[in-house]
Amino acid sequence: MSSAAMKLAVVAALISAAAVGARACLDVGFYDTTCPTAETLIQQVVAAAFRNDSGVAPAMIRMHFHDCFVRGCDGSVLIDTVPGSTTRAEKDAAPNNPSLRFFDVIDRAKSAVEAACPGVVSCADVVAFMARDGVVLSGGLGYQVPAGRRDGRTSLEDDALNFLPPPTSTAADLVANFTAKNLTAEDMVVLSGAHTIGVSHCDSFTNRIYNFPNTTDGIDPSLSKAYAFLLKGICPPNSNQTFPTTTTFMDILTPTKFDNRYYVGLTNNLGLFQSDAALLTDAALKATVNSFVRSEATFRLKFARAMIKMGQIGVLSGTQGEIRLNCRVVNPVNVTATAADDHHLTSSSSSSSDEVAAS
Repeated sequence: MSSAAMKLAVVAALISAAAVGARACLDVGFYDTTCPTAETLIQQVVAAAFRNDSGVAPAMIRMHFHDCFVRGCDGSVLIDTVPGSTTRAEKDAAPNNPSLRFFDVIDRAKSAVEAACPGVVSCADVVAFMARDGVVLSGGLGYQVPAGRRDGRTSLEDDALNFLPPPTSTAADLVANFTAKNLTAEDMVVLSGAHTIGVSHCDSFTNRIYNFPNTTDGIDPSLSKAYAFLLKGICPPNSNQTFPTTTTFMDILTPTKFDNRYYVGLTNNLGLFQSDAALLTDAALKATVNSFVRSEATFRLKFARAMIKMGQIGVLSGTQGEIRLNCRVVNPVNVTATAADDHHLTSSSSSSSDEVAAS
């Protein structure tokens, strides 16, 4: 992309951020006065972790998605299950465990901003900033993140099971799931492009390479046979039980680079999940895929816009929720605000029995 085109892309992303942020009561530069070094401190933590393991970048993008699609972008995916509780938190649900990683990096980022500005920056905003940084570090287009999210006090395993789209989703399932979050079918295809980086565990796709219904060879006909045999070498039968931590790249063409090769792979039957292949089963969705095959610049710009838009899902702002001091544990009900605001950071007088919250 030329420098002029890049400038236009960034300007367009900023305009989109301002427009969407206004609707969600979030603002670009939200911490300019209360914690002006917040984004820099967070970026430094992400960059340091990325130098050690580039898998941090896709992990932060996935974390943000898995947070926003459950209870809204409220940091609830970060809350630990309370020891001894019969109710598990989101992070322990099957779609998140062991899929979500690098919670320790988020802890470090939160500790950095807490040291600089105690009680000011929410965990939900930390995740949103880290996702953006992950996009940039892997080669995607940078964008400004509207901030001002507050943290939720509830995290339930069942919510993750009910609201996160599974890798076996059909095109209709995906469109309905994203529509319920006020995202369009195009947004869904764009955000699916996050699969251009990162890895997946075997249990998310072995149904496509072993005993696929109505086939003689057990392989999903929408999957390249050569790719299927490669995947079988990585994930043998019953690998979900025998090798539960085995992973493979989601984009075999350029697995660590944020580009449009995910879509190129799709059109060559190299999509890893059924939900990837599903994007080619609907004419409108397929047309969007093909547009990104033709223009990586278009994909990069629309991905930045879609991430900004996704970051507005179900946000808590103003006096809602709290600014969690430890991202893994909700604040005690008697914790009061510091520089963030002038009111007590409490939800209800007591947590209900079906909430995962600190005692």
